[in-house]
Amino acid sequence: MSILIGVDEAGYGPVLGPLVVTAAAFETPDAVVEDCLWHRLRESITPRMSKRDGRLPLFDSKKLYHREEGLGTLERTALTLAAVGGFEWGCFADLIRAVAPDAAAAMGEYPWYRGFDARLPTVCDATAIRLRANAVMHDAARSGIRFLGYFTEILPEGHFNRLVATTGNKAVASMGLVLRTMHRVARAVPDGRVVRVCIDRQGGRTHYRDVLTSAFEPSRVDILEETDERSAYQLMDRSEGGGPERVEFLTRGESKQLPIALAGIWSKYVRELCMTAFNAWWTSRVAGLRPTAGYYQDAQRFLAEIEPAFREAAVPRDLLVRQR
Repeated sequence: MSILIGVDEAGYGPVLGPLVVTAAAFETPDAVVEDCLWHRLRESITPRMSKRDGRLPLFDSKKLYHREEGLGTLERTALTLAAVGGFEWGCFADLIRAVAPDAAAAMGEYPWYRGFDARLPTVCDATAIRLRANAVMHDAARSGIRFLGYFTEILPEGHFNRLVATTGNKAVASMGLVLRTMHRVARAVPDGRVVRVCIDRQGGRTHYRDVLTSAFEPSRVDILEETDERSAYQLMDRSEGGGPERVEFLTRGESKQLPIALAGIWSKYVRELCMTAFNAWWTSRVAGLRPTAGYYQDAQRFLAEIEPAFREAAVPRDLLVRQR
């Protein structure tokens, strides 16, 4: 059996709220690892939205989720696959412990995350989610595919600032989280071969051989392709700690690989739950305050409106506002 991983993030651009990176891992027969999972799971999952289609929509989170329409569609897809992977949700704290255990202590340092324990699902019907999960599991079983789960890294605001100060820029910090999720999958499935990792490319970088050599200590990294659309590498004789056989960085990867799209959906869902906690804490202290998604322009409005409450709360600014 082979392990196929998709990696994507949410929250790379905003100045408020956390950066979230997720690896979505699948176990597949060796003969299936190169196949299109949208095609393999076509009976239960669709890569487009249609009100007349009863299948589960799973595609680019930026197209699947629109804040003004609410969390429902994003939550339905995110938690359906969580159920497929065996995660039994109860509340937000359960979710963090299950998929991002190292983040729990860090998030406790922030008053807006500390104590937030919303019940899950927040808007969807739990029974309907489990029924959809059964359909996906049945569909996947026909091809010998098994979803192993989400492996998530959450970097809250102050921790983000400290890491960026150490690494020099947020691209390096984000790549560190990507590599950490890959190592976590390798440790979780020691009997499986991590054959293929597909990562949504951020920014204009096209050369990754040095990063992969440092992270996985192979005897050699062969460049298969380095173009504007795809950077692909073969890792030879990797260290005993594991690591992938092949790594691909894809431009618009969420439209090309189902595992990347799923990783982006989960990252977005986790970040939106964090922003729900963030907004709830501040709106309870500032009457009439409109919630924010955390992006730069609206963040300036939000920060101006919370300024008196911010001073009263005596929260260090470095815990609230991320470096750009």
